[in-house]
Amino acid sequence: MEIKTNDTNFKQEVLDSAVPVLVDFWAEWCAPCHMVAPAVEEISKEYDGKLKVCKANVDEARQTAASYGIMSIPTLTVFKNGEVVNQVIGAVSKSVLEEAIKPYI
Repeated sequence: MEIKTNDTNFKQEVLDSAVPVLVDFWAEWCAPCHMVAPAVEEISKEYDGKLKVCKANVDEARQTAASYGIMSIPTLTVFKNGEVVNQVIGAVSKSVLEEAIKPYI
């Protein structure tokens, strides 16, 4: 299950999470974001319990996106223990996303 995050709940959902978190920084108007969305959703289901998946719409989470230097979307960032441990930029395949998260789960 994907969780929507914004500037208000980002700390609670991502930084304070007991399990690693994959954050999909995206926007409604971003075509590549829509291309990667099915792979993100599949990962959310397959790694349920081991990995939390959050979606952060950069138009609704401007401060959060800026604080992590998000310049291009989609940017898929892996957080563990409140720290950024990996990041993938662009519409990538599910296998590329899995390679980015596997070392942390």
